[in-house]
Amino acid sequence: ISAAKWRASSIIGCAPLKPVIEPHTDTDGMPYQVKDDSGYGIVMLTGDVDLSCSPEARKTILACVGKGRHTLVDLSGVSYIDSSGVASLVEGFQTARKNALRFGLIGVSDAALSVLELARLDKVFPIHADLVARLQADG
Repeated sequence: ISAAKWRASSIIGCAPLKPVIEPHTDTDGMPYQVKDDSGYGIVMLTGDVDLSCSPEARKTILACVGKGRHTLVDLSGVSYIDSSGVASLVEGFQTARKNALRFGLIGVSDAALSVLELARLDKVFPIHADLVARLQADG
């Protein structure tokens, strides 16, 4: 609850409002989409990937890797990512590596890239502009 809402509710004498946390959904009302293309499962993350929706992002990424699929996470639609979102990416990367699967990031938005650079994870994750660039790197 924001400080402003807390102050406002205290001033008028009513109980503070409880924040509503809803699972992250894309514009179609579905959880994060996964599409298959050129031998990869591509997880499409969108919007804010923060504490309220990173569990769904984690679940989607790990489900993709858990099916034995090479996995790419498309971050082109991400406007914000916090440490919990980054942790979901790291866990997916580590799980893929343990299972000898390829994992990478594509279409990384400026907002997501700045967080990855700050944590120096841009040197850890394979990052490509798009699927075509990743496929070229694969050889």
